[in-house]
Amino acid sequence: MIKVVLFDVDNTLLDFDQYVKDAMKNGFEKFGLGKYDDDTFAVFTKVNSALWHTLERGELSFEELKKVRWNLVFEALGISFDGVYFENYFRDFLFDSAIPIEGAYDLLNSLKGKYVLGVASNGPYDQQINRLKVSNMLDYFSHFFISEEIGHSKPSLAFFDVCMERLNQNVQEKFEPSNVMIVGDSLSSDIAGGRQCGMKTCFFNPKNKPVESGVCDFVVTKLCQLKGIL
Repeated sequence: MIKVVLFDVDNTLLDFDQYVKDAMKNGFEKFGLGKYDDDTFAVFTKVNSALWHTLERGELSFEELKKVRWNLVFEALGISFDGVYFENYFRDFLFDSAIPIEGAYDLLNSLKGKYVLGVASNGPYDQQINRLKVSNMLDYFSHFFISEEIGHSKPSLAFFDVCMERLNQNVQEKFEPSNVMIVGDSLSSDIAGGRQCGMKTCFFNPKNKPVESGVCDFVVTKLCQLKGIL
């Protein structure tokens, strides 16, 4: 029986892709870096995804990622600009970004009070907390599991072990991993990590990516579909 629901943040509750598009468009204009278009965003997505997969495997720290990300993007685009300087602009822009995914508020309102709700996110603690605050989502959650503060990143078992340990602090009835569902947009991070811990998993798949049978317990293309599962 599901008693706890953990949500990823980026591209699950808050629209990270749209934020990146806005940040790149504004930043390219601000720093005179040329025209921004969909192909430019595609280059960022390719570079950023590769770096995050490296981080998930424990081969790269978040601090290292920040030092190389935009240098690699600019190199791929043939742009000569200080990538670390642009990273600082990018992160400042992200700190106050709060673009909700369609259906997020309705879903959280329907689950509040029925389940223990938590956040499970890779990223800087203060940034993710502030974005949830700006979006008026913070008060829906009683637990915040964020990699910078935990010291481990999804999908490592150590991250999810900390989640379970903290969920079971100061409770009369202990939660088992099978009582917990994690909802996220990443098969390699949210779903793989949740599965190895023994949690139920729900892949948020708005782009209808192909999903192999047995990879996760549930797949939804819209957040509202979770109401029919929980």
